Amino acid sequence: MLKGIDVTLYEKTQTGTDEADAPVYAETPVTVHNVLVGEPSAEEITTELQLTGRRLAYTLALPKGDSHDWHNVTVEFFGQKFRTYGDVVQGMESLVPLAWNKQVKVERYG
Repeated sequence: MLKGIDVTLYEKTQTGTDEADAPVYAETPVTVHNVLVGEPSAEEITTELQLTGRRLAYTLALPKGDSHDWHNVTVEFFGQKFRTYGDVVQGMESLVPLAWNKQVKVERYG
């Protein structure tokens, strides 16, 4: 049986604005259980670098029912920090046979 790992997601919450009226955010760590971490192929890494200029490190498969915002946030696993990018790709929950129906790409961060 497949089982994912625990990933720390740093949720962003707007705490105010700065002098230039730009939003200021605070990050709150939240543990998300049962996240699959997939290693991309060399071809996927090269294609992503050519198309977006970003170096794809991993693809995360998110568990069904997860309601967190994964857009442009920091995540931590394997003792390293990563940044999500791009849109979350979601399959129809009832048509996906396993426990994961969303994917998001991450790049090395920090």
